[in-house]
Amino acid sequence: MQIGIPTETVVGEHRVAATPETVKKLVNAGHHVVIERGAGIRAAYIDTAYQQAGATIVDNAYQGSQVILKVRAPQADEIQNIATGSIVVALFDPYRNPDLDKFAAQGISAFALELLPRTLSRAQNMDVLSSQANLAGYKAVLLAAAAYQRMFPMLMTAAGTVKPARVVVMGVGVAGLQAIATAKRLGAVVEATDLRPTAKEQVESLGGKWLDVPMSEEEQQRAAEAAKNGYGWTPGPQYIQDQAVIVDKAVANADIVITTALLPGRDAPRLIQADTVAKMKAGSIILDMAVESGGNVAGSRCGENVVTENGVTILGVPNIPSTVATEASALYARNVFNFLDTLSAEAQQFNINLEDEIQKALLLTHNGQVLLKRG
Repeated sequence: MQIGIPTETVVGEHRVAATPETVKKLVNAGHHVVIERGAGIRAAYIDTAYQQAGATIVDNAYQGSQVILKVRAPQADEIQNIATGSIVVALFDPYRNPDLDKFAAQGISAFALELLPRTLSRAQNMDVLSSQANLAGYKAVLLAAAAYQRMFPMLMTAAGTVKPARVVVMGVGVAGLQAIATAKRLGAVVEATDLRPTAKEQVESLGGKWLDVPMSEEEQQRAAEAAKNGYGWTPGPQYIQDQAVIVDKAVANADIVITTALLPGRDAPRLIQADTVAKMKAGSIILDMAVESGGNVAGSRCGENVVTENGVTILGVPNIPSTVATEASALYARNVFNFLDTLSAEAQQFNINLEDEIQKALLLTHNGQVLLKRG
């Protein structure tokens, strides 16, 4: 089958859906791979590297391709270039994507990698959210450190002692844990909070301090049930009130705050209110990793650095994995290749099996229908 890798068209997207490493594997499996000219250049993968791996460089990777691999889903004008009956694998932002009906009308089988079941052990090597979040957590700390006008580590000099930076990480998933580890390596004092009580041991194992919020037995049980699915739980009013007090104090005393909380299919939860930001010291930095989904921080704006009246800078950096595009592409491409393996069959064909729990979970449109339930 012909597999096409088009150039990403979303502004600021520097990643690419296949690398010379994965192209070579696809070619060795008997597929014909075409790469749109210059598709990987922003991720430091040049055309000649793809050619050496066995790919063909073309001006239009959609033409003649039965399988399309992308980072961001094709948009309205690109969809028209996709052949009827083709397979598209990408990040679709499925609950917000306005074009699903167009994919269905075109007879496209669209797989959204964000919908991967996180509880399946065999799906771990396909988990694009985790691979990209890991890199984002690392780079978020570096971006905050670059904007911060002081030092991260404690320094003892002849001119006096420099105190270590105080970093608060809100949300201890994959991105949060990597942010904690990176901030600690830079010499900061790190505190962290999360809705999952089980995250306490992970935070402490990395040298961070856990911001503990008292929980009732009922809340502990609800949190434990939610943890089985890999996501946070929905807290009650008392917990929210108690958490607000603890977070308010920690954030007000922090030099750097990294927020990472996301909810599948919903706007990001608001973790930091404007009155808390107003208590922070001048020169403090907040980096809102959820800014593309509505933001965790009051006042954050996607793609902008906002400076408040009291001198706090709120960084609204979108698509952080794209700022480390070479490594992000490498990990993403491996995730995609591993998913394609679930579609593989004899005679170099990709076949959709609706009985396969991974394929069924990821399939957005198929046979002219939108399969995703958004309600």
